[in-house]
This record gives sequence, structure tokens and C-alpha cells, in this order.
Amino acid sequence: MIYSDGSAARVIEIALGEIGYVEEPENITKYGKHTGTDGLPWCGSFINWCFHRAGVKLPSMVSTAAGAARMKDVGRWHLDPEVGDLAFFDFPHDNIDRISHIGLVVAVKNKSVLTVEGNTSGTGDQRNGGSVMLKDRQFGEGSAIVGFARPKYPIRSKEFPAIEIPESATTEKKPKKRKKKSGANKSATRELV
Repeated sequence: MIYSDGSAARVIEIALGEIGYVEEPENITKYGKHTGTDGLPWCGSFINWCFHRAGVKLPSMVSTAAGAARMKDVGRWHLDPEVGDLAFFDFPHDNIDRISHIGLVVAVKNKSVLTVEGNTSGTGDQRNGGSVMLKDRQFGEGSAIVGFARPKYPIRSKEFPAIEIPESATTEKKPKKRKKKSGANKSATRELV
């Protein structure tokens, strides 16, 4: 089924159709060609490419930190996900203390979301892994997801594509709760930029 251009359903349909795409060496992709950033990490370029193909305007997400800041500035930032949202990630233990990855929410479960992400991998580098994949990601306190942005879709979707979970979809491990030292802050804030 082909969904209407301008809808979240159409963006999702396009993104799902890209699952399995693998970059050429050194981040060379059709997504990078689209945004003029071939050779750079391309998760944001993948998102912009999908939205462009679906006829939905979206600010540049090539720099995921700047894209998140822009969505926050225009009042599109949320902590509770909906299908069609953008998920922004800051992976702990990657030595980059800022948002550095993005995915498209295609399904919402109790405390996790299914996302289609560009430039990720099954078990290796989550933010520069070289493939388009469907991922099952935890959200909430202690997770890698910092927040969600809700794009402005010209056409409201009533139905969405069915999600078939391929064997290559991976589930990230639930973060371990850390014991708090006395005097430690109860909640840590993450910077967008």
C-alpha cells in the first residue's frame, strides 16, 4: 500500500523500505549525496532523505544535536513518543557527551520504541555502524534516548504500515540502575548541543 505524501505513514513506509541498506566504505551513501554530506556520519541524512521523499518539510538533521535544538526551539520537543516522532540519542560510554544519533519511531510499546535508524549496527557502533536497521530501544530515565521531536505533518495519518520485525532487528539491553552516592543529584540533565 502506498500512503499519502505528506503523512507520517508515508515517511514510515519509505524508511521501512530502506531496511538492509548498507553504506559503501567511509560513509558513502545515497542519503549523504542527497544532503551534500557524503563521507560523514549519515543517520541524520537518512532521516532528511526519507522526509524529502515523502514530501514532508523538516529542518536539517545532519547535525543531530543542532536538529534537536531546532526542534526544541520551535516547540516540537516531547518526552512521550508517538508514531512518526524522531528519537534523539546520546549513547553512554561512547565518549561523546551530546546527542549524536537519530531514528524514526515506527511503533510505541510500554517502555520502548521501534525505530528505523540509518548508520547503525546490530551489536557494534550504534551511531556509525553503516546500515539501516529496525531497532527496539528503551526510553525513559537512564536510557540512551534523550527525547523525541514531533515533526509537523501536513496530512494526519489514521493508519500506519504494519511492522514486520526481521530477525536482524536488535533489542538493546536495559540500562543497569546505578547506585547513587550520598549527595549525588537525583537526576542528570543532558545537553542538546
